[in-house]
This record gives sequence, structure tokens and C-alpha cells, in this order.
Amino acid sequence: MKKNVFQLFVLLACMYSSYALSDAAGINVLDIIRLSDEVRSPNEPFRYTVTVLEFKDGESEPVNKQVLDISMRFMKPANGVQADARSLARFIYPPRDKGKVMLSDWYQLWFYTPELRRPIPISRTQRLMGQISNGDVIVTNFEYAYNSTLVGEEPCGDKICYRLSLVRKFDEVTYPKVIYLVEKDGEYRPYKASYYSLDDKLLKTVLYQNYQLVLGKSRPTEIVVQNARHNKGYSVMKYSDVRLESLPEFHFTKESIQRGIK
Repeated sequence: MKKNVFQLFVLLACMYSSYALSDAAGINVLDIIRLSDEVRSPNEPFRYTVTVLEFKDGESEPVNKQVLDISMRFMKPANGVQADARSLARFIYPPRDKGKVMLSDWYQLWFYTPELRRPIPISRTQRLMGQISNGDVIVTNFEYAYNSTLVGEEPCGDKICYRLSLVRKFDEVTYPKVIYLVEKDGEYRPYKASYYSLDDKLLKTVLYQNYQLVLGKSRPTEIVVQNARHNKGYSVMKYSDVRLESLPEFHFTKESIQRGIK
């Protein structure tokens, strides 16, 4: 019951945003967020491999590597189907991590390894590797997570970007505030996201790079993450083997990961 009430609140907040947030020129801010969300990930269940690389300052080769196989069950409400936002992250490299699993259900996150009796709750902000946190490897839908305001426009590389200010709708969302740059050229490609704390301290910056045609749309296949508190190095998330795949709903439960469902 509590989960259903939370999901209803999420949907109502999104509906409010769609009417309330637009700039003086008539640009619908929610449309910018929604279209950029669709660039970052498809609006239907899919699966992908993410390779996390840690680089030290001045080094061209990574000093650490981790690979995860992730299934996303994200669906917006349509044709009588309820909204869903769950993910299953399986650790596949290094070999010592095989068998470890992270399960995300909306903004709750659990970790399981065969050495544990049951999955345990963990924080999305907890460090996974290098400058990557647990929540970073799981795609976040900005439309559902944040209220958005169009602040203005600014150059980004050789293009012009919309500059948006995002403030989280719920305490469960990993980062309280985001300054988000989205290209204005009609494709609404994400360019950069800067994540801030409640007291407006910069936590990390994210650059969306190496756009390639994936599932019929130009999408970023590399994300560079720089932690503001550890500027001696950076981390990169590389996405590959992205494909549509709809796993049965019971795969995304704590009971299933204990049984080792793949």
C-alpha cells in the first residue's frame, strides 16, 4: 500500500511539473527533460553492460575495472500499465565479484552476495568504485525524480545548450540538486550534469560523450564522472550490448536474487 501511494505521488508530481514549468518563450521544460531522458535510455524494458573504469590523474590506462550486467524495468504509465522503475545489476567482473547483485526498486536499493543470508539495504550514494556510486550505474529518470526550471542558455562545446535547474521531488532521490545542460539543436542530447548537495556544494560532474546510434537513436555510450572532492583522477562508464529485453516481473524481487535467478 505504501509503495502504491508513493508511485501515485510521483505521477501527480510529474503532472504538475508538465503544466507549471515553462519559460517565457513558451518552451515546455518538461518536454526538454522528457526528450533528453529518452536519449539517455529507452522508455521500455532493456538490458545493457556497463564497464566502469577508474583513472588516476595523468594516467592513460585504467587502474581499476568493474563490469556489471544490468536489466532495467522502467515503464511510464500507458494503456492501463502501471509505472515501474526497477533494475537488477549483476556483477560479472572481476571474477571474485561474480554472484553479487544489486536490486533497485524505485529509490530503494539492496545488495546481495551468496555469503549473506538475505539482501541488505544500501545507500545509492555509497561508493562502488573510483568516483562512481551505487546509484550512478543505474539510469535515473529525471522527469520522475526532479522538478525542473529553465534558467537560460549557454555554449557547450560547439553548440548551444539549455541550462536547467533540477531540484529533487523526494528525499529518496540520490542528489538534491542538478544543473543540467541539454543541447538545443532539436535532438535534446544531454551534454553535462553537475550534482549538488542541499547546501549548494558541488559533488560531482558528469559528461555525456561518444554518441552512437543505439536502438534507433543517438545515445551517449560513455559517461565521464569527476568527483569534486577528489579531483586527482576520474572514472568512466562505458555502455555496450544495449538491447530491448523484458524480464518477468518476479526477477526484480529480493526473493529471486536469493535463488540466483539470472
